[in-house]
Amino acid sequence: MKADELVAVSTSLGGDFKSIEPHLIRLEKHLTLRTYLAGYSLSEIDAKIWVAIKSNRVAVSFVRKGSYANLHRWFTYVEQAHPEIQAEVKAADEARKTKVQEASRAGASYNLALQETSKGVVTRFLPEPSGYLHIGHAKAALLSDYFAHQAYNGTLRLRLDDTNPSKEKEEYQDAIIEDLALMGVKPDVVTYTSDYFDHLYDTCLGLIKDGHAYADDTDVDTMREERGKGIASKRRDRTVEENLRIFDEMKNGTEEGLKNCIRAKISVDNPNKAMRDPVIYRCNLNDPHHRTGTKWKIYPTYDLACPVVDSLEGVTHALRSTEYTDRNPQFQWFLDTLKLRQVYMWDFARMNFIRTFLSKRKLAKLVDTGRVWGWDDPRMPTIRGIRRRGMTIPALRDFILRQGPSRNVVSMDWASFWATNKKIVDPVAPRHTAILKKDHVKVTVTGDDAPAEPRSEDKPLHPKDPKVGTKKVAFSKELILDQADAKLFKDGEEITLMQWGNAFVKSVASGDPISSLTAELNLKGDVRSTDKKVTWLSTQGQKLIDAELWDFDYLITKDKLEEDDDLEKFLTPVTATMEEAFCDEGVSKLKKDDIIQLERRGYYRVDKGYDEGDEKKIVLFCIPTGKNK
Repeated sequence: MKADELVAVSTSLGGDFKSIEPHLIRLEKHLTLRTYLAGYSLSEIDAKIWVAIKSNRVAVSFVRKGSYANLHRWFTYVEQAHPEIQAEVKAADEARKTKVQEASRAGASYNLALQETSKGVVTRFLPEPSGYLHIGHAKAALLSDYFAHQAYNGTLRLRLDDTNPSKEKEEYQDAIIEDLALMGVKPDVVTYTSDYFDHLYDTCLGLIKDGHAYADDTDVDTMREERGKGIASKRRDRTVEENLRIFDEMKNGTEEGLKNCIRAKISVDNPNKAMRDPVIYRCNLNDPHHRTGTKWKIYPTYDLACPVVDSLEGVTHALRSTEYTDRNPQFQWFLDTLKLRQVYMWDFARMNFIRTFLSKRKLAKLVDTGRVWGWDDPRMPTIRGIRRRGMTIPALRDFILRQGPSRNVVSMDWASFWATNKKIVDPVAPRHTAILKKDHVKVTVTGDDAPAEPRSEDKPLHPKDPKVGTKKVAFSKELILDQADAKLFKDGEEITLMQWGNAFVKSVASGDPISSLTAELNLKGDVRSTDKKVTWLSTQGQKLIDAELWDFDYLITKDKLEEDDDLEKFLTPVTATMEEAFCDEGVSKLKKDDIIQLERRGYYRVDKGYDEGDEKKIVLFCIPTGKNK
């Protein structure tokens, strides 16, 4: 291997095993009959690659197993013969500690005193593939990622909790993986609860045999009432043999089996209702599973699958929102009863926003009834929705990590969320101009400074950062202005035409709307002396670009939607508005997802570029800034 190839390897050892394995194989071959990777002493390349491997828990684990003899020999030799290299690893650890301290100083405390972290930290993110990830999921994912990869040199597992084929789709499963990547969350391992269906079936069988579970054919309404009142089911004292027989009937999907479920035999009247004999297995004949097809007719519930698979997969610390707090004793009961390895729990408050609901069932209803354009609609609180609205990933991560893992439940205003985004967007967003088509005002420019012929000049795209680039601004005797600006003008008043200079308003046409006016240029005038500074576009010397400017409102009218509220009664009648506009020719170069500022209007994300559809127009979505209009 050449030196540049070795350098490339050193920067490619940060992924999962599948991505780094080819590089480990190349290193193994290169080290045949070599003590060092380059030369006859510890080189910069040796140090870089050793630190890269040491910093990747997947790579270092594999190398230490000795599967690649030459690589193992080299790694161990460098570790023993060059203790100075450990300083770089310590520096990386200190950097991780610094990030924790910085997060705490930003207002969030990450000093959780997690148990037994010296033995290793393995967290997990456990979404059900029954919908697209929303802002609440983002917090769970980013916190689990933070504690695994930044606070500790640990492992993050993504497990798709696919135990309910009635709700789940491969579409959602794939979208979850894509959205995590979009957020910069890189799980070290991806698994599925369905990978463990055989084991979970055997686990349930064991619970029944040991007298810790029973079959129950009580109807749903009666079961709910009995659990609420602390009344034992009439089926609770069935014999082990009878329960095993019925469980087999359930497995085979017989008529008798379909009438039953399996309940854990924990308690009848525990004050914590989560402990009152929860259902742990149920039948489903109607919906084939998107991964296992029709192999199974029975499926475990979350209550059984979560503690069992967490323990099996080596999860050390399970972070989940406070809505699951009542289930923590139940989680522990399964670990204790089944004699499973301990998993520590930490509850954090879910993120609640005013006039927003996160129920996937309710969100799906909006999608299914056509109230929104889809799961990525900019009005939806999904990751894809807020991204389409214009939220940047750095701002999303920063905002959520500043909330921290606190247990305090609060309802937040979206203002602070979008204000965080503005801090990211403002320093880099190119500036452009838009004039509304509706009732725009034609302006004739006069005076000695008026251009005889249309011309153009290069102007900065950003007033404070020349690196953003320049755009062509056309100047001519024929302009257009917004009607709203023209209505505020007084005859003879001096105004400022932004990026040009001052002008006196003359000959304002009578009528409402105003159809035309004359502006006499006064480029010697002081732009600081005028009250009105207006945007404009030349109709000559450039091609005006057709644009749609979209803005959006909250989906619901109520600050907090209760579980039993009728969604239909609280839906905002009109949540999307659009105005047609002309934009400067520079916007024709923009692509989907670009973010710009339309001067005096706000920030916009490009939803469709000028050349990205059948119609030659650009579609722009207004990005909130945290300020009320």
